[in-house]
Amino acid sequence: MSRIKTFNLPDLGEGLTEGEILTWLVKVGDTIELNQPIVEVETAKAAVEIPAKWAGQVQAIHHPEGTTVEVGTPIIAIDTDPGAGPLDTTASTTATPIGDLPTPSAASLAAVELAPAEGMIEPGLIGGAAPGGRTAVLVGYGPRTTAAKRRPRKGAVPAQAEAPVAPAPVAPQPVTPEPVTPEPVTPEPVRNGNGGPVPGGLVLAKPPVRKLAKDLGVDLSTLTGSGPLGSITREDVQQAVSGSVAAAEPVAVTRAATSVASFGADREQRIPVKGVRKLTAENMSRSAFTAPHVTEFLTVDVTRAMKALERLRGRREWRDVRVSPLLLVAKAVLLAVKRHPMVNSTWAGDEIVVKEYVNLGIAAATERGLIVPNVKDAGRLSLRELADALNGLVQTAKSGRTSPADMSGGTLTITNVGVFGVDTGTPILPPGESAILAFGAVREMPWVHKGKVKARQVTTLGLSFDHRIIDGELGSKFLRDIGDFLADPEAALLAWT
Repeated sequence: MSRIKTFNLPDLGEGLTEGEILTWLVKVGDTIELNQPIVEVETAKAAVEIPAKWAGQVQAIHHPEGTTVEVGTPIIAIDTDPGAGPLDTTASTTATPIGDLPTPSAASLAAVELAPAEGMIEPGLIGGAAPGGRTAVLVGYGPRTTAAKRRPRKGAVPAQAEAPVAPAPVAPQPVTPEPVTPEPVTPEPVRNGNGGPVPGGLVLAKPPVRKLAKDLGVDLSTLTGSGPLGSITREDVQQAVSGSVAAAEPVAVTRAATSVASFGADREQRIPVKGVRKLTAENMSRSAFTAPHVTEFLTVDVTRAMKALERLRGRREWRDVRVSPLLLVAKAVLLAVKRHPMVNSTWAGDEIVVKEYVNLGIAAATERGLIVPNVKDAGRLSLRELADALNGLVQTAKSGRTSPADMSGGTLTITNVGVFGVDTGTPILPPGESAILAFGAVREMPWVHKGKVKARQVTTLGLSFDHRIIDGELGSKFLRDIGDFLADPEAALLAWT
């Protein structure tokens, strides 16, 4: 059995076909154990750690950090029997760029073994058969549904060829000159009634002329071309420079230099759209232009709710729990769903699927973009269990360890924009959900209370919903019930439960 085994990027499921290598947790020469995390990979869902399929010593790392790798591509080579002696020194032990690879010896080729093919994976490993007929995969991912395809190597000799065959002579082909690509021409400049150029209008000039003008700091839109169709020539640019220099002779050179605006590619930043941000953009675009959104707002006096939270924090069994206003908002949403089940549903084309469970999503801003993990079956949790679940969800999201399983299957979402000091907003529905609630900042404001203007704790709620499922009446009643709970949570708990 060969010692060197090559570990390919595993199929992470849920339609994901590639991942970006964020951090290598091991280096060449390290001794690793079975199932030890070796690399952190970011997919379009989240960042996950991938464990080792074999114990042994790291012999090669094929891709550096920051590289996007397709599923099935080799990423690391592991020596599964490092105590058996040194390997053939002619074999490469580090990843080498294509084109610089040395010719491997026969001994080194015999020592290399690629990862087993589909159906040949060792039982119990990632992607292999597990007890009970299941498929062992990473947590939060589904099994493979397609086989990885591999391109033939360049210059590979077919297996059936036993001896090299001399190539047949090829008659020389007549050489035809390559067609000359004409230089692109920009449209006619936009001019005013006097024949002069309009600022911001298109200018007719060839690329070399444009480059010359850029180097000399000449604005082409201010010139009148003397070339064909009014195009601007090199002479026009040079004359403009000569004229400006002559007119500016009395002016100091430093003043002329500082009056020219400097802008271009050297003062721009380009950020690749990938990973979580790319998936979020696709989902938000699809949702915004698929589901007809309606947003309603409600301003609520939450003074009693804030006092209830203070009393809750003072209780002995709650002293070690982080309690925030989001806890009461989540409880209000869950109780309002029981009174209006249609809000917790999905549009499925020819039918509406009403869920009897609530996977409550909480939008979280992370360094890698916006994610929406959810608390599974949140409606069955007690207030203390709900608080623990929310705290755990937020801490996991902040550390970047949220798994794809925690972000799938959401049915209703809350976005807490109040933590940024924002009053409210018009949130976009996560795909497949029919309602999302924006919870704004709690502020002390003048409020009419019992016939007198007093300083009260006030917040604004914004509810966006899918008008195909939720009409104005249902959406208004749902939002009203959430507001009633936050206005007096203790009375609502007694009346609704």
